[in-house]
Amino acid sequence: MTLPDTSRLRTIIVDDEPLAVERLQFLCAEIPEIDVIGSASDGASALRLVRDQRPDLLLLDINMPRMDGIAAARAMAADLQKPAVIFVTAYDNFAVEAYDLDIADYVLKPVAADRLKRAIGRAIVSRAQGSSGTAGSNAPQEFWVTHRSELIRITAAEIVRIEAERDYMRLFTGGRSYLLHQTISNLEQKLNPAQFVRIHRSHIVRRDAITGLRHEGGGVWFASLGPELVLRVGRKYLAAVKHLAGK
Repeated sequence: MTLPDTSRLRTIIVDDEPLAVERLQFLCAEIPEIDVIGSASDGASALRLVRDQRPDLLLLDINMPRMDGIAAARAMAADLQKPAVIFVTAYDNFAVEAYDLDIADYVLKPVAADRLKRAIGRAIVSRAQGSSGTAGSNAPQEFWVTHRSELIRITAAEIVRIEAERDYMRLFTGGRSYLLHQTISNLEQKLNPAQFVRIHRSHIVRRDAITGLRHEGGGVWFASLGPELVLRVGRKYLAAVKHLAGK
């Protein structure tokens, strides 16, 4: 893998466990795209080091004394020269809060070498996009989902439809689906209304995935998403759906 500007990501490791820092230093030594320039044991120390060293990347633990990783990332959010952040944590329950902070990735401990390399790759892409002016407000909405032993980032561009399953939302991305712990109302507010439309209390779909509308009498309408999938349109959402067809 080669960086667009041929430079290495100047990296700081932040973790209150010395063995965890040592483990990450060992893994980072095998990744030629990064250069570890320091470490810190809590969020406050990390912020001071970031101000002094201006690193490109933070490998940031979450559960730390005094100031945790979430608070540290939030404190850097308004900084125009903020580093890319990869959360490295033993806990998966911070993912929803983490993706709101525009991080590069979220890696669960124990950290596998190939998983860290993928995360570094995402940080490199994020950095390249930032330098070319495609990041920030134009970045696609993204969601972090638990899948097996890791957390995966799903962009809105990948989502075909969303279906409510009690306290979870199932995100369908073509041939695969993932569960996200959010309410459908909260999720609807985060999606771009120019790209998605809610058609039922339990369904949100991509506008361009709807291939047709069918009326079956008695005020009952269905939306077709290709030849094999038909979803009922709720009466509350019918006007918005029919508006897609200029009705």
